[in-house]
Amino acid sequence: MMPESVSRTVRLTTPPGDVNTVHDFLVDVWHEASTVSEIDRMSIETALIELAANVMQHADSDGAGLACEFAIVIDDEAIAITVRDTGEPGEIQLVGAEMPELDAESGRGLALITALVDDVAYSQEDGNNVWRLRRSRVATA
Repeated sequence: MMPESVSRTVRLTTPPGDVNTVHDFLVDVWHEASTVSEIDRMSIETALIELAANVMQHADSDGAGLACEFAIVIDDEAIAITVRDTGEPGEIQLVGAEMPELDAESGRGLALITALVDDVAYSQEDGNNVWRLRRSRVATA
């Protein structure tokens, strides 16, 4: 099998961009990265859509909108995602993120993301929030 390497980026402003824009971006990526397993696709889609929704909901505290960049790099070993946004910095706690009670209406985002990928990192760089997700690819036959 030939080595696979795909690198794509989408930039959007919210509004009008939203999680549907991110989903459409992934649909295009999967067309090009045809050897990515279904489990990897589902895990990355769920993690990235959850992260995008959280960024769009929580980082835009004044409702004025924000600029976001979603970049994905896929190689034979892993899928790496970088998300940058111009929103308000958050009080992010990645270590020990746990699922809330079943009847809780929010609070599942970071716990779900950390369960679906191998590495999650958050930092602030040049006035932007920067998220990095990485998932090792599942071997396929």
